[in-house]
Amino acid sequence: MLNFPEPPKNYASVFLEETDKVLPEKIDQRTRYAFFSTIAQGGKSVIKSCKDLHLSRFICYKTLKPEFADDKIEQKRLIREARVTAMLQHPNTVPTYELGRDGRGNPYFTMKLVHGYTLREILDYRERYDLTQLVELVLQVGFALDYAHTHGVAHRDIKPENILAGPYGEVLLLDWGLAKVWNPDGSSVPDATGKNAVEIKDISLTEAGKAQGTAHYMSPEQIARDPAIDHRTDIFSLGAVLYEILCGHTAAKGEQLHEVIESVKNDIPPRPSSLTRIRIPKLLEEVAMKCLAKDPANRYQSMSEVILLLQQDWRHDLAPGS
Repeated sequence: MLNFPEPPKNYASVFLEETDKVLPEKIDQRTRYAFFSTIAQGGKSVIKSCKDLHLSRFICYKTLKPEFADDKIEQKRLIREARVTAMLQHPNTVPTYELGRDGRGNPYFTMKLVHGYTLREILDYRERYDLTQLVELVLQVGFALDYAHTHGVAHRDIKPENILAGPYGEVLLLDWGLAKVWNPDGSSVPDATGKNAVEIKDISLTEAGKAQGTAHYMSPEQIARDPAIDHRTDIFSLGAVLYEILCGHTAAKGEQLHEVIESVKNDIPPRPSSLTRIRIPKLLEEVAMKCLAKDPANRYQSMSEVILLLQQDWRHDLAPGS
């Protein structure tokens, strides 16, 4: 069982004065949300906590940064993210409450305000957690992806920073902003820019020019901006997460972005068992390595296959005390 601090009391407490407040006869959406506080920022968006005065609860409010607020392409991306997140109603996704426009006409959407630690934060203290706990997180993400794939959505941004473990046992797959969807006939729907993949340089560089997490988890076809990319890119990315859990190293190597890109495209990563003194269960190692196949045809062809394997009894391969 993962241990987490309780959510802040001002977010969680329920009082009669809040539940029995008079609801205005005329609802003005412009005054519905108050007490905004920034909790996270992406490259072009900002996430805030705020209070929904109509329902007397704190929620999550996502909108574009002021410098991108009038960008029609970014508006379309945000609206698509809101609708994808809302339509994927699954225990391992964050509930979406509302999609709307603020007083200036800029789009926003609201979601459940969630608390917990990201898998990245958990891996920063890897020695505190049992392998069984960490594989359970991967399994729960697998459930979310299997559901999404069945409903025609590929996430395309699986990484430890987008996996959140909450204080009540919940595991949530966050940030569907790079999700890809298809037409009913199976034809590809290009991104809002008219392109078929995200710009790597937009999501994979720190201010110092070094590669950050995203590029290490991207599939070769995503890096190549392959228009035929499909749900198997998520299988690769989840395999990269599992690989790091097993041995404490990313499968792709390199400090600079171009080095990581070349590694993802060309390097066969060493087996996790060769990089750690901890005994690695053979089944988990095989799952990670097959997920990381460069050719999508050589990976597992569905997330349900991965789930079935992760649910097997791999623990008997562990050395005592490991």
